[in-house]
Amino acid sequence: MLDIYTIIFLALAVFIFVRLRSVLGQRTGRERPPYDPYSRDAARPPQPAPENNVVTLPERAAATPAAPAADAPEPQGFRWEGVTEEGSANAAALDEIARQEADFDAKHFLTGAKAAYEMIVTAFAAGDRRLLKDLLAKDVYEGFVAAIADRESRGETMESRFVSIERADLQDVTVRGRNAQLTVRFVSKLISVTRARDGTVVDGSPDTVADVTDVWTFARELGARDPNWKLVATEAAQ
Repeated sequence: MLDIYTIIFLALAVFIFVRLRSVLGQRTGRERPPYDPYSRDAARPPQPAPENNVVTLPERAAATPAAPAADAPEPQGFRWEGVTEEGSANAAALDEIARQEADFDAKHFLTGAKAAYEMIVTAFAAGDRRLLKDLLAKDVYEGFVAAIADRESRGETMESRFVSIERADLQDVTVRGRNAQLTVRFVSKLISVTRARDGTVVDGSPDTVADVTDVWTFARELGARDPNWKLVATEAAQ
């Protein structure tokens, strides 16, 4: 029988997941995470980094702009201003995504990608397999889970706390048919520490802030019923 505290925590978990889906899951759209899930040494942040592990998700603007005068020419600004360069291959690829999904918003996608980035990094540290499964492609999920299992087999625990996510820049956009991939370069500040079974620090530091740069690729099938983008590749930036 569920007690009141269990119900409260379950409701909170559902709320967080729904908020992420509402941002990253909108049909608006390789450095690894601060760890390499495929090897022991990199299964922890390369350098430690302070906390701000709550990303404020923006609301859609409710205000309606004033209608232009009848004879005024309609502004023709660059659609992807602030996201990529006009006339670039990435701009053309974003145009193709918008052609297939008219409500695609690249800036909204990047906001959601930042939220996903933070959730995935902290879920990896906490060993939260359920959350990771919802956000990662199958092969990436298996790599992360293998790293978590390896850490647990040694009796180690890991803590990761964000101080800030400084930047989330769109690095590459690829569209092949209905399959779209968007690669994002994250620059963040993170505190991370791994402790042995007896509590001694074996990697990182609970007091040191590390500058971390990760390059992640998200993908989804355009026009599919599932609007969510999933992490399909990670790469360590130099």
